[in-house]
Amino acid sequence: MTAPATHRAPARSPRPPEGAPARSRAQELEGYRGLAAMATVVFHVWQHYFRYGAQGADPPVDNRYVGAAISLEVIDFFFVMSAYLLTVSYARAAIDGAAVRPARMFLFRRAIRIVPLYFLAVLVVWAMRNPALPGNWLDLAEHLTFTQVLDKDQIFYTIGPAWSLSLEMLFYLVLVVLGPLAVRACRPLATRRARVAACAAGCALLYVLPVVWIAVARYGLHVPHTDWPVYFGPQARFGGFAAGMGLAVLAVTAGERGRLGPGPAAALAAASLAGLYGLSLSAAGENAAATFYHPVASLLWTVLLLATVHVRRPGRWHRALCARWLTGAGLVSYSLYMWHEPIMIGLYDAGLLPDAQSAFPLGVLIVLAAALVAAVASYWFLEYPASMLGRLRDGSGRSREYYPELAR
Repeated sequence: MTAPATHRAPARSPRPPEGAPARSRAQELEGYRGLAAMATVVFHVWQHYFRYGAQGADPPVDNRYVGAAISLEVIDFFFVMSAYLLTVSYARAAIDGAAVRPARMFLFRRAIRIVPLYFLAVLVVWAMRNPALPGNWLDLAEHLTFTQVLDKDQIFYTIGPAWSLSLEMLFYLVLVVLGPLAVRACRPLATRRARVAACAAGCALLYVLPVVWIAVARYGLHVPHTDWPVYFGPQARFGGFAAGMGLAVLAVTAGERGRLGPGPAAALAAASLAGLYGLSLSAAGENAAATFYHPVASLLWTVLLLATVHVRRPGRWHRALCARWLTGAGLVSYSLYMWHEPIMIGLYDAGLLPDAQSAFPLGVLIVLAAALVAAVASYWFLEYPASMLGRLRDGSGRSREYYPELAR
């Protein structure tokens, strides 16, 4: 519904998402989302084609260099990017006194972004896997309350990758508490340098605490890496969000200063990717690289993002990220992330996915094609309509009054 012409608000240009960088950088981040989502699909197909026997795990391609490239586990990248984009507005408010949207508006927008698709996917997949009632009601309840990450046995049930949404939702709640607290704490500080130092120290503390937890769990308590809640819970994985928050503070602090040219930006991005690959290559069993993989990877993903968003002008890498096929994949990346595993399992159960390990490349193509088609449909028929719910509230988070003259 639209307001009558006599009460129409003046036209405004569309606002970017909260905390979004300049439009050109936002396109590049959309490209990253597309790459990361497709890499997640390839990784899970890779896991599907593993075979396990008396001599251990047998990968579909017996090449450790290929395995290291596929096993980069880009979920940390999603955490870093999400935290960066959503923390920028709070960093501006704390450091420079800018306005910030009310917490209720922030949570409302996050809810309509995450919950409709998540709930539908969980309910559909759970119903298909529990055709006879009562079914596994505990699993359903944990998924619908975003608490499956705390269950050692059922963390990966129903939709395996959905465990990360538990941490996303918790981060939103933490941010709407810590963000305003940081703004209040910085108000009495007289200098910008002091405000920056306070924000940076807070981010550093949030990053270090999970590292300490992991070290104590692994080397003090000798908890095995298969105790998923210990190493996948928020107390262990919040470092990725903290790194993204730190990048937001750095970006606001620097402003237009120190922006990279195309050459240095490309070199920094290449160094970050090389570091990520080396980390993946060296991680094995429960060695130190594997134990601290996610905190270290989060820092390297942060460097990659810095080389993307803090630049004077785009280079070839930036232009490549803006390719339409990549940004298109980025647009539907959330749907792709949620649907690809159920689709892969459904194709296998229906005999439409080749079983031989040598067919891994063909399996990747089949799953990617089917999942992308489903993701496009899911975006336009569910995600996009759900995003329109944002118009129900005004900028202050209150219900929008479309006919103010009737409320008098």
